Amino acid sequence: PCAVLMRGLSGRRVVLTGAGGGFGSAIARRLVEEGCTVALLDLDGDAVVALAQELGEAAHAFTCDITDRAAVDAAVTGFVGHAGGVDVLVNNAGWDRFALFLDTDPALWDRVIEVNLKGPLHLHHAVIPHLRDAGGGAIVNVASDAARVGSTLEAVYAACKGGIISFTKTIAREHARDGIRANAVCPGPADTPLFHGMVDAGPLGERIHAALQKSVPLGRIAQPEDLPGLVAFLASDDAGYITGQVISVSGGLTMVG
Repeated sequence: PCAVLMRGLSGRRVVLTGAGGGFGSAIARRLVEEGCTVALLDLDGDAVVALAQELGEAAHAFTCDITDRAAVDAAVTGFVGHAGGVDVLVNNAGWDRFALFLDTDPALWDRVIEVNLKGPLHLHHAVIPHLRDAGGGAIVNVASDAARVGSTLEAVYAACKGGIISFTKTIAREHARDGIRANAVCPGPADTPLFHGMVDAGPLGERIHAALQKSVPLGRIAQPEDLPGLVAFLASDDAGYITGQVISVSGGLTMVG
């Protein structure tokens, strides 16, 4: 393991959603390297079981559909039984299907909203009491630059992530006196299965993919390893005076003041 870099992060107990995916598994590895105990939540139970086996006794796998409040409560309760409490919540899980808005239907809207907006609401509602009981903590919500500037083929997803940004700021205000900080990070285009789905959406997706790669000032789309450092920082005491903020990780594709 690498040396601990973030002040106060070692020993913290973290609930991480979407832990089986590209960003999620990279975040989990970094948090375990930093000395955290991590609950790995994902709908793909096989993925988080394999990741937990890789990471060792500091990682606990939970097969969990975040759109199901009872499943969320069971996972959080199970982790608290192992770890004794929760200090950090990282909402990373997300899902979309790329399509122009007029080519979508309410059934798709509902699914996108359930995963990307209501799912994180369930996690906040279930975890914040434990953060308060612990005397404070940190919340890091993975939103998207699609929320900040819009994104063709992602209308409802962008709307949900915009909601998460506003929700994060409100939670930061409501729970500041509880010692709970909440911040949002916004990845840009990244080399994840979700992004590769854009290419599969057809010729328009292929054109957008190519245009994005050319438009990023740093000359490449993000890799999963580009996000965990910021997540670890925001969860640590090094970010102890930072709350209610939105930070992009986009290679300069978006530069929002």
